Amino acid sequence: MNTLPKQIHIKEEGPREGFQFEKGPIPTARKIELIDALSRTGVKQMQIVSFVNPKAVPGMADAEEVVRGITPVPGVAYTGLWFNDQGLERAISTGRLEIKGSINLSASAKFLQRNLNRAPQQQIAVTRGMIDTYRQKNIEVERATIMAAFGCNFEGDVSADRVVDLVGQLVDLATEQGIVLGRMSLADTMAWATPLSIKRTVGAVQDKFPDLDLELHLHDTRGMGIANAYAGLEMGVQRFDSSVAGLGGCPFACHAGAAGNVCTEDLVFMCDEVGIETGIDLEALLKCGRLAEDVVGHPLPGSVMKGGSLRRLREKLSKAASA
Repeated sequence: MNTLPKQIHIKEEGPREGFQFEKGPIPTARKIELIDALSRTGVKQMQIVSFVNPKAVPGMADAEEVVRGITPVPGVAYTGLWFNDQGLERAISTGRLEIKGSINLSASAKFLQRNLNRAPQQQIAVTRGMIDTYRQKNIEVERATIMAAFGCNFEGDVSADRVVDLVGQLVDLATEQGIVLGRMSLADTMAWATPLSIKRTVGAVQDKFPDLDLELHLHDTRGMGIANAYAGLEMGVQRFDSSVAGLGGCPFACHAGAAGNVCTEDLVFMCDEVGIETGIDLEALLKCGRLAEDVVGHPLPGSVMKGGSLRRLREKLSKAASA
């Protein structure tokens, strides 16, 4: 597939990805400040917290306070992340989040052990139990995720066949409970993907499961995030996770360098330049990128927030030429 989509959906994950990864404590009020600013950019979905053990992820210890403190904007879906029943109950109890079910498997057993302290068979059992919980609570299972879908710092490359097999397992687990999965996220958790492996793996999943709506979660540790996103666009992928200013990363991935998601404003800029609609105001987003740097107190890897948008430069040059 070589035709680029006319529009895409971007889920902003900077507040969750970023604030769970930062080594120093971030004041709750400043987290809320960034979330509220992002809410005014045109972003339609934002993952703002994770409900996990604060001993393992201290940056998320104030998850409930953050959710209580935001000023919701109509039309923006605010979501959280959880990995067990306890986390789900915490999310539900806030009364302010969109609650949609999500299930996941990992292409790497070693990463799964580090991230969730589970073996693969334990994860399958937990996933089956989560699906049952969602069904009992009448919660829609919105999507499934394959973690470490392109490679792992502890196990190496992951084959497309392995990913297709795991997608099949997730589809089967859902089918057991009478649920039809519509969306599948492939997560490059440890930034092993390249444009070639994106096309190879996405293509293999599309061939086997043509009815699944694919989503990409791309990390930028090796500078491949935006190139991998473009490869996904070329394959017809229309859903992407991203992170304002390139905030964040996975605290269990054992990265040597920056490990944030593909930068939201860089992704929006690229889409603007090739005629893909995102619904997001790039200039407002650039301000959020600079705000994110101020909140965390150190430089972040986003490029366009430093170089600026070409639209502004074109307008300046046009005015100069007509003067």
